[in-house]
Amino acid sequence: MIQIIIPNLACISLASVLLYGCASTRIPTRIQQAPAGQPAVTEVQQDPARFNDTAVRWGGTIVRVENLPETTYIEVLSRTLSGKGKPDAASSGKGRFMVQFDGFLDPEEYAKDRLLTVTGKTSGVREKSVGEYLYRYPLVVPDSYYLWPVEQPYSYYPYYRDPFYDPWYPFGYRYPYYW
Repeated sequence: MIQIIIPNLACISLASVLLYGCASTRIPTRIQQAPAGQPAVTEVQQDPARFNDTAVRWGGTIVRVENLPETTYIEVLSRTLSGKGKPDAASSGKGRFMVQFDGFLDPEEYAKDRLLTVTGKTSGVREKSVGEYLYRYPLVVPDSYYLWPVEQPYSYYPYYRDPFYDPWYPFGYRYPYYW
């Protein structure tokens, strides 16, 4: 009896380890942990000298990508972050900030309305116009960043999964003749 149980336990253990490995996330640890006492985007915008070189973890929705010869600026509409650092796309905006990357970032990959979370240090403000309004963007030089994958919508229609569901049948379900 024990000879049968031990191989089964080994198979179950191996399967659970493999499934755990498939389910693990690739989110950087710096993104998952917020620095203590970090300021809000609006605080840095109002007093950039006070918060210069302060560690922050901010995130939100990408508004625009601006590629210059040696630098890329990503304009982000700040949103509330979850405990793991994911921006809540349904929350209201909390101001805008810019992230300064060295080199080129593809605007198709970092497209408008994608979710981005960065950790890094503040580096003053960058003034740029939003329409006719001159806006002061707090600038972040990132240590770590994470571009959240696009979530695919899930269909909740039961007739895609149930072979006996008939939407035109009066009560929705039509059971086979042998029941």
